[in-house]
Amino acid sequence: MGDRSLALKRDEDNVVILHVVRGVLGTFDLDKCASVHEEESVSSAPDTAHDSTRAERAFRGLARLQARHPLWFVAIALLLTAVGGGLATRLSLMLRFEQLLPETRPSVVELARLSANVRAGSHAFVLVEGGDAAGQRAFGDALVERIRARAPLWLVEVSDGVQDGRRFLRPRAGMFISLAELQRLYDDVEARWSWEVGKQTGTNLDDEPPPDLAWDKLKQRLGLAGAEQYPDGYFQAKNPSALVVVVNTSIEGGDLATMQAALSLIQSEARALRQHQPKAFQVSFAGDLVTGLAEYGAVTRDLLSVGLLGIGLVLGVLFLYFRRLRALVALSATLSVGLAATFGLTELLIGHLNVATGFLVSIVAGGGINFGIIYLARFFEERRRGVDPQRALAIAHTGTWLGTSTAALAAAAAYGSLGISEFRAFRDFALIGSMGMIVCWLVSYSLLPALLILCERFRPFSPPEAAATSTRAASVGQWTPPVGAARWIAFGGVGLALAGVATLVPYVRHDPMEYDMRQMQNNLGGSGDMYRAARIAGQIVGAKLDGAMLLLADRPGQVPDLKRVLEARRDRAPAGQKPFEAVHTAFDFVPDHQSEKLPLLQRLAGRIHKAHARGFVSEADFQQLEPFLPPDTLTPWHVTDLPEMLTRPFTDRAGVVGRLALIEPAAGQSDSDVKYLMRWADSFRSVRLPSGESIRGSGRAVIFADILSTVLHDIPRTVALAFFATVASVLLAFRRGWHASFVLASLLVGVGWVAFGMTLLHLKINFFNFVALPVSFGIGVDYSVNLMQRYAAEPKSGVMAALRRSGGAVVLCSMTTILGYLALLASVNQAIRSLGLLAVVGEIGCLAAATLVLPAWLYLRERRTASASIPPGTNEPGDAEPAAS
Repeated sequence: MGDRSLALKRDEDNVVILHVVRGVLGTFDLDKCASVHEEESVSSAPDTAHDSTRAERAFRGLARLQARHPLWFVAIALLLTAVGGGLATRLSLMLRFEQLLPETRPSVVELARLSANVRAGSHAFVLVEGGDAAGQRAFGDALVERIRARAPLWLVEVSDGVQDGRRFLRPRAGMFISLAELQRLYDDVEARWSWEVGKQTGTNLDDEPPPDLAWDKLKQRLGLAGAEQYPDGYFQAKNPSALVVVVNTSIEGGDLATMQAALSLIQSEARALRQHQPKAFQVSFAGDLVTGLAEYGAVTRDLLSVGLLGIGLVLGVLFLYFRRLRALVALSATLSVGLAATFGLTELLIGHLNVATGFLVSIVAGGGINFGIIYLARFFEERRRGVDPQRALAIAHTGTWLGTSTAALAAAAAYGSLGISEFRAFRDFALIGSMGMIVCWLVSYSLLPALLILCERFRPFSPPEAAATSTRAASVGQWTPPVGAARWIAFGGVGLALAGVATLVPYVRHDPMEYDMRQMQNNLGGSGDMYRAARIAGQIVGAKLDGAMLLLADRPGQVPDLKRVLEARRDRAPAGQKPFEAVHTAFDFVPDHQSEKLPLLQRLAGRIHKAHARGFVSEADFQQLEPFLPPDTLTPWHVTDLPEMLTRPFTDRAGVVGRLALIEPAAGQSDSDVKYLMRWADSFRSVRLPSGESIRGSGRAVIFADILSTVLHDIPRTVALAFFATVASVLLAFRRGWHASFVLASLLVGVGWVAFGMTLLHLKINFFNFVALPVSFGIGVDYSVNLMQRYAAEPKSGVMAALRRSGGAVVLCSMTTILGYLALLASVNQAIRSLGLLAVVGEIGCLAAATLVLPAWLYLRERRTASASIPPGTNEPGDAEPAAS
């Protein structure tokens, strides 16, 4: 008998499962599936009644299955969490900005070619402060020797000055002025010699002497003014307050393990040496090796803290609203499964997170929990009315699935609109956000009901029975607002939206884009010493060349023509619009006309030596001048004769000297200015040589310029697609009737309010926070849809009853989403903070439109309909004193 009963029960379960599958796979009219109670009629149209019934049967069958076998769903959820969570832990974090563009983009392809051919990667500065100049130099020399002795594989070079280059260039300094200027200088020196000799012999006939041979005048003519940037060849301030040791490595920015090992070695050697030095010495570390690790550590901590903060805020407001532990437990478990599944799928489909998508944990949590909130609020409502748990599940299923599924589809479509962009950050954002909304909806309607049944078995629901509470609830339900107030809200809301649209025109005309990169960077508040050391080291070593861009020619013979073409572009630019300051190549150290200049310069040196011996040049001037005089043994030289220190920046991995060119940014311009960055990038991203060959450029400037141009191109397309996708989702849910018109009108009002808020707060758009605009459409329409769905399901109760019954849950949905975005304001990244702020403005605008303006419209419509049906001379409902208020 027991086996027969078990078999019958199993057959019944199979029938239930079959109904669920058939209902899900079948086609049905979404507009007619919003019934609240099982006994309500779903449709009077014969062609849609069957479809509507199939949908209801599917959800009722699912409710019966969940009520009978809740542990099945919990077991599946645990398995999903384990698998998804395990996959999610394998997600890597990409911080390099070129990884946000398609791999086929010319700038990305060229950057990959640069990385494959250029030895230089990250660098570190060791800043030595305190003590005297000699002590600083001794410390720097010792540190250079210690690091060289370790000979790590990543080391390209370590130095505390330009001593080798200085020794090579000083006796050759005169070779770098023009042949004509050198000839004039030689003639003037010869004339001065003759004048001095005539002065001593008394044979001068001309009282006007030629230029004298003083050092301060000769160094100007030799082109040496300002050439001696480094005292005695050391990277040392002229005062001398500090010395810099520069460590150049071959480590690329994304190789975090090697970066950490390199920095640890540099720091350990410097600190070990510091222990044997006077206490007056202070050692600090800077450079992109140090900054890169600090940025990565800050971002990883930021992702964890922001994610936990967002989830904590969401769960906290849930508990305050429902004030039931079972609600918090059920929703927490549902959210955990949804997040684990979402980011597990992310690992399978994408394999990584980036600086934008890493913060989606908080965003998906804030938006994905909304479906469970609506469901749980309806379930509790039915339980308070005394409905048994299984029937309450069925009513919650059939009464909420339309609104929540429409909201999920609209949100997924809004996220998905970002997928049309070439910007990989947007495409990844689109995929993860869309998956998150769909997955969280599925988990809410599969796991959450099962958890609620288990909670009922453990401890049945016991609603409050206080008479005062019931009386107060009934009073609120019968209260109706004054018509005048409703009109003020309805027309005032529309007026404010129109004002927002009007202010949007000048806002767009004045270009709302953010062009200051400093407003999009990480704010590492605890890294003041790193930034201070970087600023001082940059001033000593030369920050301009440190920020220069690289061009890689196919062969060294192209580089002289490349330099001439680039300099011609610079010279043609209008005043104040110069794209760069100078182009530096290895050939800059090989002057032209050497065979003509060298004999002339050597004769000039011989004459100055004789002039010094005769007393025509003072001893002090001669001591300054002598290092720049060429010896008789000096011969012409080529690029291959240059010392390694001079050729290193222009040498590729294969050891070929001269293929690389450095483009120095324009004086007085900051590469934090995106407008300048784009002008700089456009000047060298593609160079056509006189031979017809082309050389492409890349680097930070070109990558950022490409990102910004991509975003500017995609903003109107993405916003339009998101809006039309949201409209399509609403029409799919309410395709026959006036309900869709009211929902879409509410969305338009919300968008107008958002526009007004943006102009009022002077919010700037950047390539991160822009995603808040299309996403606001999909998530913002959620609130209007859920309210309208409840109103359409119970039209006789009126909009105020619908607002009383579902308004709290709608506001709570918005609160969780807002809190998810508010958590972003705690980020160290200023672009992410701006994303959170802009998204909060969007949420508030759409929520206010859904809970204030939309109910006011519906209330006025009810009054107008009621007036039309009342005979003349009869008071309109609401004109007499309300009986229940």
